[in-house]
Amino acid sequence: MTKLSDREWTVLGVLWDLDGAALGEVTQALKSSTGWSRNTVLTYLTRMEAKGLVFIEKEGYPRLYRAALSREDCQAQARDGFLRNVYRGAAGDLVTAFLKERPISSKERDQLRRLLDEMEV
Repeated sequence: MTKLSDREWTVLGVLWDLDGAALGEVTQALKSSTGWSRNTVLTYLTRMEAKGLVFIEKEGYPRLYRAALSREDCQAQARDGFLRNVYRGAAGDLVTAFLKERPISSKERDQLRRLLDEMEV
């Protein structure tokens, strides 16, 4: 899978949230955050289909547009790429950097401790 652009993440986010939708529904869902016209949305969907990111159900009317990849798969790929490129694969360094820059709640801290205990770290 190729690295997703910010706009591709935006379109896929709508498709994941709607669990597939007609062009008008996708356009309406994107309108407030992007201001894109129907033609712009159609262009993105068509280009993303060519990249294997979107599946277009061409049987029936209206056509339905669905994400061809799961949100979880895309998130995992993005995390892996970020970890490799920015932290040279050092997950501990990534976690440490986040924890130093953004405080976490006591509930999140407890969850992190449980996760680390389960991992036997």
